Amino acid sequence: MGPCGARQLTGAMTHNTADDTARTTAHDTADDTARPTAHHTTGCTVQNAARSMTVVVTGASGRTGGRVARAAEGAGLGVRSASRTQGFDWYDASTWADVLRGADAAYLVYPTDVGAPGAADAVGRLAREAVALGVRRLVLLSSRGEERALPTEEALRTSGADWTVVRAAWFAQNFSEGPLVEGLRSSGELVFPGGEVQEPFVDLRDVADVVVNALTEGDRYVGRTLDVSGPRLLTFREAVAEVGRAAGRELTYTPVSARQYGEQLAALGVPPEETAFLVELFESLLDGRNACLSAGVQEVLGREPRDFAEFAREAAETGVWKS
Repeated sequence: MGPCGARQLTGAMTHNTADDTARTTAHDTADDTARPTAHHTTGCTVQNAARSMTVVVTGASGRTGGRVARAAEGAGLGVRSASRTQGFDWYDASTWADVLRGADAAYLVYPTDVGAPGAADAVGRLAREAVALGVRRLVLLSSRGEERALPTEEALRTSGADWTVVRAAWFAQNFSEGPLVEGLRSSGELVFPGGEVQEPFVDLRDVADVVVNALTEGDRYVGRTLDVSGPRLLTFREAVAEVGRAAGRELTYTPVSARQYGEQLAALGVPPEETAFLVELFESLLDGRNACLSAGVQEVLGREPRDFAEFAREAAETGVWKS
């Protein structure tokens, strides 16, 4: 299938950072930085750009930010981690300037979702402050197909920054890290409102490599929105089956409605406002609108995206799905 239109993927299920939610459990694999990043520019060009660049990485202790930080360090960039443990707080603007001052670029990932209430205002204010401090190069993680994400993207575009938006498909690592993994590990079952829709699950390492390339290749991706996905479409049922084969155990997928899933979240203590947001998000995103491939990984990295089977095999080797 060809490229699909604007879409973000999923909010709290994709963009949580470890220090912003107690429900996120990281199971990073040693292979996260083992594969070199492909560049369209020459190695010398990238290295020269990297030597003089310091990038602020928000959510640096989380799923996306941690991988971006490692990929940036691997490319020779100076990395300034920005998370609550380092004194940065998305919800406290007084913490922003000290982290941004003196940097050259920043990677922005908003907790818990780019379309969450308050995201557009916070991203816009931080972007304008960054520009005022001389940090003009900003890359925002967004999601394919999430209409609620569009105001946040627009807030970045109108901030005066040299911006890039990376819209990601559903993360493959959602099956090995965060809220989805516990059911698979403990009961061998994923109960989720994914129906039988298809999704081109993207590996977070590819997302990180795209972000870093966007930062290091000069103006090439300034003013661009890059949609990234995996190389093939899978239903959630098919994805769980692949995870089961890799883990060597029988795993099942039980589809439920978004509202039934919301009831389960509420029973687990998820705040009502977050539950309501997720129910609405899943009702819209998991309707088949994202059953198409995007070519951002191929365009930026010059190679095919990592396949879901590769992710499942490597994650299984860590024992993440063992009961």
